[in-house]
Amino acid sequence: MAGALLVAAMAGGGIAVAVGAILGVGEGTTTVREVVPDFQTTEASASDPDRRGRPSTLRDIYRRDAPGVVQVTSTTKVKLPTSDWFGNAFGLSEAEVQRSLGSGFVIDKTGYIVTNYHVVGNARSVQVSFSNSDSMRARIVGRDPSTDIALLKVEASSRALKPLDFGDSDDVQVGDQVAAIGNPLGYDRSISAGIVSALQRSLSSPDGSPIDRVIQTDASLNHGNSGGPLLNAQGEVVGVSSAIATGETGESSVGIGFAIPINTVRDVVAQLKARGHVEHPSLGVAVRAIDDRVAKLFQLPAKRGLLVERVFPGSGAERAGLVAGTTRQVVAGESYQLGGDLIVRVAGMPVTGTERLREIVAEHEPGDTIEIEYYRGNELRSTDVKLGRQPPPPLE
Repeated sequence: MAGALLVAAMAGGGIAVAVGAILGVGEGTTTVREVVPDFQTTEASASDPDRRGRPSTLRDIYRRDAPGVVQVTSTTKVKLPTSDWFGNAFGLSEAEVQRSLGSGFVIDKTGYIVTNYHVVGNARSVQVSFSNSDSMRARIVGRDPSTDIALLKVEASSRALKPLDFGDSDDVQVGDQVAAIGNPLGYDRSISAGIVSALQRSLSSPDGSPIDRVIQTDASLNHGNSGGPLLNAQGEVVGVSSAIATGETGESSVGIGFAIPINTVRDVVAQLKARGHVEHPSLGVAVRAIDDRVAKLFQLPAKRGLLVERVFPGSGAERAGLVAGTTRQVVAGESYQLGGDLIVRVAGMPVTGTERLREIVAEHEPGDTIEIEYYRGNELRSTDVKLGRQPPPPLE
């Protein structure tokens, strides 16, 4: 099924090992197969400013926010191989029409709606259903598979739209109470409650890029919740429900869900509104983190840092003269490419892991120049690298 986030694709290493299997929670709940011939940043202020900072009951959160949560149904046409099985005796080309159900939420009165990329993918059409059961066609404004976020727009009366307020995901702490509203297993606008179980998780996006700072929760999420809001105790959106851990069950939730932080979504939405895609900066290297044990074993000049294992052709890193390792060494089942540069600081900040490097680079724009401090042999050097841009995803 299109859009599933599988453990084999999950980045960050630790999360993949820990949970066994992670699946997108947006599609796979309602799939209709038809064989046919092949011819905020919320811009709205809080409806009740006095409630900010004050916890609400689940009843209050549901009453206030559920009208702003929508069902998202996407239709995708998938070509089937030519077959001479029953029903296609002449080997005619056929197509399969798949409809997938997910969730989304309104972010302003002009009709913008946030959902997951893997809910809509490269859908042929998207329908949005509101709390009064009215359904209308939605236009896909933009999609960003690197963060698993998509932005839709409907032409509806502002009086019919209930925007949800954005919170600050940087303020979220482990143990905070949260609630998720969505359409799990096709059940309209269900609410589930739990807590923030962990922070700073890392997931792999549909295009394989790592998504950092992901919020982990034990609020019940299932297929159909994808794209729905994760809300704090004040009823503000702090994340977009995106994935579940399934352990050894393969498909069922085991009480571990993941949400893309709303501060990430805020930046993505702004770019999708402006240009229809997101320009992600790229340094142009593949790196491997080392610790003091590895540094001592290989007699490296720094106890912490990032070994440059690959420099991508045409990148800013290549133009700046960074050098990748050429000698492969395996230690306790882990492979290291030695002989290249060892990066220790980026933009003036120490880097001890790949996630930290991604965070620093993501704070800049394509075309920005950042300083890289690195060791070549035992000599500490520095160079300026002009960041490139990842190409936008192709539209099929």
